[in-house]
Amino acid sequence: MTGDLFAALAREPSQERIVDGALLLRAFVDEQERARLLQAIAMVLEASPLRHMQTPGGFRMSVAMSNCGPYGWVTDRRGYRYQSLDPLTEQPWPPMPEAFLALAARAAGAAGFASFDPDACLINRYEPGARMSLHQDRNELDMAQPIVSVSLGLPATFLFGGLARSDKPRRMRLESGDVVVWGGPARLAFHGIDTLAEGEHALTGRCRYNLTFRRAR
Repeated sequence: MTGDLFAALAREPSQERIVDGALLLRAFVDEQERARLLQAIAMVLEASPLRHMQTPGGFRMSVAMSNCGPYGWVTDRRGYRYQSLDPLTEQPWPPMPEAFLALAARAAGAAGFASFDPDACLINRYEPGARMSLHQDRNELDMAQPIVSVSLGLPATFLFGGLARSDKPRRMRLESGDVVVWGGPARLAFHGIDTLAEGEHALTGRCRYNLTFRRAR
């Protein structure tokens, strides 16, 4: 076992306020639930495989992505949007597993956002060298609904900025089982993931998975 794995197993759940409206729930997902989530991810990806999407500017994203739920987030030359069909399979996105829905609602409730019922879950796979540049989640219709982001596997550096791209972001280490929830005054905060470092995790191997729950419609 690596030192990172020993540290992750020894951690106790705790909460850390990032800014008003944003909360980091450390070790919120226990080891058994993490394993169940990985099994559910594998089932989703059998129906809608991971792919590297293209930005409207023509750049290939370093993060491999898929979706589940009634809506999926996609990007291509036509822009960023949600749609009900997977453009790769031309079929509806796979249903959101009950384990996903239960976790998203529980985490949102712990952060003060009651009755969260997501209709979209983005599944992102980061391999060493992948990153997500600072961005806002602003394609959703109801900005009163929070964002719930779950980390599984390799640790990553989460960047959480302000309402302007130029605001200097805070840097926070996310371990497997950590969950970040933001909404209210922080709903449109810029955020991202710094370049993922090389590593090996007992749960996911040489990668990190991120589940991002949203209410798209």
